[in-house]
Amino acid sequence: MKLNYKRLGEGEPLFVLHGLLGMLDNWMSLAREYSKHFDVILVDARNHGHSPWSEDHDYEVMMDDLEELIDDLGFSEVNLLGHSMGGKTVMKFAQNYPMMVNKLIVADIAPKQYEVHHQVIMDALKTVPLRSLEKRTDADDYLAKGIPQAGVRAFLMKSLYWKEKGELAWRFNLDTLERELPLIVEPILDAPYSGNTLFIRGDKSNYIQDSDWSDIQAVFHEAKLVTLQNAGHWLHAEQRDAFLRETLSYLLS
Repeated sequence: MKLNYKRLGEGEPLFVLHGLLGMLDNWMSLAREYSKHFDVILVDARNHGHSPWSEDHDYEVMMDDLEELIDDLGFSEVNLLGHSMGGKTVMKFAQNYPMMVNKLIVADIAPKQYEVHHQVIMDALKTVPLRSLEKRTDADDYLAKGIPQAGVRAFLMKSLYWKEKGELAWRFNLDTLERELPLIVEPILDAPYSGNTLFIRGDKSNYIQDSDWSDIQAVFHEAKLVTLQNAGHWLHAEQRDAFLRETLSYLLS
């Protein structure tokens, strides 16, 4: 699949992959900083942003999508940064194409199996009457009934757009993503990876527990862990400057 992407800067390639229900625009602020040092390629995953929609949504096809884009752009070795779902995608890529990866950054996700925990969000998204809202911000009233966190609602509403006059739509393929949730939480344990890897987590997030670390190191032999204070799962937005400082320090070392 030919993915949508944006490219900024010059230097070694740095591919950035967003998480579930996100899009590349969520990373533009950080990309501008990364682009002072790297050729940054921000990627919309399939079924997200401006990339094509598909009935398939698992890590095998998302890895293949990434490999196709890297090949199309003519790179033989790249740096990878992925958050959440994007983190599992880059982990799978590194495990299967280790010689193509220079440095790997995994943001707030482990390679383990997770419980399906996004259904509440999916249910809230489905309550939004997309054909009858007068303005985008009206969606917040509907989302708030199921999603109390204002930051999460604001993040989701960035994917709302006017499909045509009088009808809003989501940039993500809600039906497919809801159906494939069990695949999105699957483990990524294809093969050990001995390349340079940074795991970065938020101290208020439960996605990477202290008890997970030995299991992570059993797969990612050269892994390093950094914990950002006062950050949850969306650590790159909640603690942008600290996230930028830690990731740049690692990439430029």
